[in-house]
Amino acid sequence: MTETFGSYVHEAHGSVNSGDGPQFNIYYAAEARLREQASRRPRAVAKEDRAHLATRFVPPRGMQHARNRLEETNTVLIDGLPGSGRRTAALMLLHELSDVRGSLHELPDTSDDTATLALDAQDIGDGDRLLLDLSEVDESRYIAVQTALSDFRDSLVRHGAHLAVVLPHRLGYLLRGELKRLTVEIGRPSAQRVLITHLRHEGIEPSQSELGGTQLTSYLPQVPMRDIAGLAHRIRRRRDVSPADRGFSDWLAESLVDEHDQTVRVAADLASQRDGRRRALLLSVALFHGTAPGTVLRGANALLGILSHPPDPLPRLDRADLHAELADIGAEAQSDSRVRFRIVGYDLAVRDHFWTFLPDIRRQLRDWFDVCLAEPSLAQSDRKEAVARFAAQSLRTARPEDLSWLAHRWTSDKAPAHLVPDAAQVLALGLDDEQHGRHFRQQVYDWSTSTETGNGLRRVLVLVCSQTMARSHPDQALVRLHHLARRTNGVVGAGARRALLDLARSDHRLYRRMLDRLGAGITQGQWGEDRALFLELADPVRLVGHRSVRESLIVCWNGVLRHPVESWTAPLAGWLTAGENLRHRDLVLRVLSAACDTDVRVSGCLYRAALHWQYADPSASRAETVSVLLRKINTAQGIESYPLAV
Repeated sequence: MTETFGSYVHEAHGSVNSGDGPQFNIYYAAEARLREQASRRPRAVAKEDRAHLATRFVPPRGMQHARNRLEETNTVLIDGLPGSGRRTAALMLLHELSDVRGSLHELPDTSDDTATLALDAQDIGDGDRLLLDLSEVDESRYIAVQTALSDFRDSLVRHGAHLAVVLPHRLGYLLRGELKRLTVEIGRPSAQRVLITHLRHEGIEPSQSELGGTQLTSYLPQVPMRDIAGLAHRIRRRRDVSPADRGFSDWLAESLVDEHDQTVRVAADLASQRDGRRRALLLSVALFHGTAPGTVLRGANALLGILSHPPDPLPRLDRADLHAELADIGAEAQSDSRVRFRIVGYDLAVRDHFWTFLPDIRRQLRDWFDVCLAEPSLAQSDRKEAVARFAAQSLRTARPEDLSWLAHRWTSDKAPAHLVPDAAQVLALGLDDEQHGRHFRQQVYDWSTSTETGNGLRRVLVLVCSQTMARSHPDQALVRLHHLARRTNGVVGAGARRALLDLARSDHRLYRRMLDRLGAGITQGQWGEDRALFLELADPVRLVGHRSVRESLIVCWNGVLRHPVESWTAPLAGWLTAGENLRHRDLVLRVLSAACDTDVRVSGCLYRAALHWQYADPSASRAETVSVLLRKINTAQGIESYPLAV
């Protein structure tokens, strides 16, 4: 056999990388995939997401009681059965409050840079509305938060802030007695009413008879409230792409295609089906449902190889072809040449069965999926669906580490570029998961602070922090992007810095928090990148009227001014220009003069730089600005004149 090593492109439907080098379009594809995923999950604290939820929100039983408790005590603890909409209810309680002061944000659920604090009072701003989701925490975290809650509530009252906490229902026996008076249990709202409300906002108004079908009435009571919103979204999508002669009943039937419970049928079929090859083909069809026959066949063969299944001793032409093998397991290549099971919902039941009842091969299933995704011919749309199916099973069976492992592997130096969107997607799915999201936020933190994290993974982390985590946990996204910006060079580092600055500028609270972090970093002197970030982020007039902001600016400028003049003269010019405006002059120049502290050398450098700025464009306003700056420097030094700066 003769083998040729090299690159050969038979057919290209997009960008192709036939050698080494950056593939920026791959990251654009990854970003697009994350944007689409985020649009399907409007559960974040971002204002536009909250507004979307508010128009579709159906108040559950106990909502008014919760409102009263929050108004009276500034704190409410929301309890209820899982799937009853506890988080949404807590979010809407906060959304209904006045937003004249402060902001609405979710408290961090990982320790990050303050490992010793269960709750940090520094996360509270005047008039803030705070969400704390404890629904999936473990016992130790739950106990620690309750212990810290008393002092935290005192700070809430002082700041005029409000807190809504989602309790872990399964840990109700651990709730401390003094907190029970703050607890309100909500009930599940009418599932049909929730669906109708969502549909009406999509311009769909079905009749009562259309809503009264057996399939829908049996489905609605048994699913979490978030799945009802997802059903409405699918119905709207079906309406948008269906022919004009189709109606609500057709849209509903197609939207419920994945909700047909075929568990019993699959269990019976597998009990009677002992052939390993057929079982491998069954799972391959289930995971790559709706793909080309070649994809399904490669998947089945790869699974047999991963599990060290004995090969079939018969010659290939003596064995059945793929068409016959598919027919034996109830699948077929349909008119679009895509392989699907004949029975609706059978593919989901097969996946559930394998991951549930063959727990001893879950690691091998992960390795198998890794091999399958390495195939470059698999289309992006097929990859996206397969990744979502695999992630759903990994998260359902409490194996989030499988997704972390794949993300790390798919972004290694040796991994092909086409796996980057898949890596971003598995991390985003993990971050969005209600049960395991905290695990992934901690994992992203660990990666972002490690010196061993490769550039490929760092670039994906920038994407998931800015596109996914920032929507639901912006504070934690800010921390992780800051660590990435500090530790990464080149194009990836520039992307991290850009994402960090965009996020910090997007909100006054995040802007203040970033200035605080930069002040601490510059004071410690460990990260030179912090000075560059400060000079690019700091706005001479934004929130300068707030004392806490001025204090952070002074700390940062104090560190910056102690470095070579050429590193800060250009940004200083912007500040001096802002000082020409009489509305801002006093506060802007007060920050700069206070940053000199009592250091004569630093004061002299600042004043000489200001003189150069004045001489570059002589004007009365510039002369007056420099004169005021000199007076403030003299006052800070405790002297009447400043003879050294001539």
